[in-house]
Amino acid sequence: MGWDFETDPDVAQELDWVDEFVRTEVEPVDEVVTHAWDVHDPVRNALIKPLQQVVRDKNLWACHLGPELGGKGYGQLRLALLNERLGRSHSAPVVFGCQAPDSGNAEILAHYGTNHLKKTFLEPLVANEIVSCFSMTEPHGGSDPTGFRTTAVLDGDEWVINGEKWFSSHALFADFLIVMAVTEPDAPPHRSMSMFVVPADIPGLERVRDVSVWGHEEPVGTHQYLRYTDVRVPAENLLGERGAGFAVAQTRLGGGRIHHAMRTVGLVGSAFEMMKRRAVSRTTKGERLADKQLVQEMIADTWIQLEQFRLLVLRTAWRIDRYNDYRKVRADISAVKAAMPKVLLDASSRAIQIHGSLGISTELPFGKWVMESFHMGLADGATEIHKVNLAQALLRGTEPDDGLFPPYIRPTLRARAHDRFAEVLAAAADDD
Repeated sequence: MGWDFETDPDVAQELDWVDEFVRTEVEPVDEVVTHAWDVHDPVRNALIKPLQQVVRDKNLWACHLGPELGGKGYGQLRLALLNERLGRSHSAPVVFGCQAPDSGNAEILAHYGTNHLKKTFLEPLVANEIVSCFSMTEPHGGSDPTGFRTTAVLDGDEWVINGEKWFSSHALFADFLIVMAVTEPDAPPHRSMSMFVVPADIPGLERVRDVSVWGHEEPVGTHQYLRYTDVRVPAENLLGERGAGFAVAQTRLGGGRIHHAMRTVGLVGSAFEMMKRRAVSRTTKGERLADKQLVQEMIADTWIQLEQFRLLVLRTAWRIDRYNDYRKVRADISAVKAAMPKVLLDASSRAIQIHGSLGISTELPFGKWVMESFHMGLADGATEIHKVNLAQALLRGTEPDDGLFPPYIRPTLRARAHDRFAEVLAAAADDD
């Protein structure tokens, strides 16, 4: 049995290159590109495509995917180390071909898509020639998808989709959407829905409005409220089996949640580094902020939270690699998902405090990250839901105790110990 927290030298050298490349080449692009997912933006393409080619030449493109899909099949643990470096930059995941929601949607298409769907949508998606949208949440049902009302009815060789979807992120840029709809209304809730590939330019798909998020400086909101009115897609656009929508969704949601957490480690790390630099640079009343005990407490608390969260993320990634089954790691992923928003919120809040009025200004990103922490507490399932799921998993198999008092109270333990060691105690008493 052995424990090892060292990174393989070859991997460490690769990560060092990624760290430097993101800092010097990618982060400056964040300041001039409005949205890295907008493949129709000429400025974005002029700046990001050459960087993507550098990543391809380094053989680091789409590392989350297997070799058969053009990736390196890194596995989740090595991917976590990579995503820590990418998480601090808006554009870096796109530059490296592992951005959400496209990475998760690619997994769904790879597992459940027909050859035609893979050729038409998966191949250009993996190449980042196009981007995609995961259209699942509905205006009246977020954390409880069993209450969804969007329907898909088979009519001959076509599915007819009707309903409304809320917060369909990146539908503005997408060439296709993956949509969840009720197909088996009389089945049990978790067997009632299916998933479909819907081309973005299809008749009947309406952008009701474009929704923005506080802290995101964008001319048009990128989280769409969509309406599907008699949208017809070929029968082969069904992903997986009829009624298997929940199982298909877990193919992407498990990975999506842990990938968000990996990138959040990088984001919190950035906040922490800026806190330290400010603390040693700023003086007040003749002392550095770094010499103030309350500032030292903020620095210490942030490091502890960051390291605890990072280790939880890495262990969860390791378990995913070991079992190759997200269902066996659901409790771990729920724990990561529940911990993530608070870690980012706490770090961002402390960074604001240490930076003072500069911290609350739009000249630093902390205010945006505070709002992002609430976004993370809602996306891919609310924090409260994940805590409930985690608690249920932890309690499962725990047997109740009989009797008026639990068997681990001190009087009971003392009596048992006296019974067990009665001869020793008696001999000692005789000696006395």
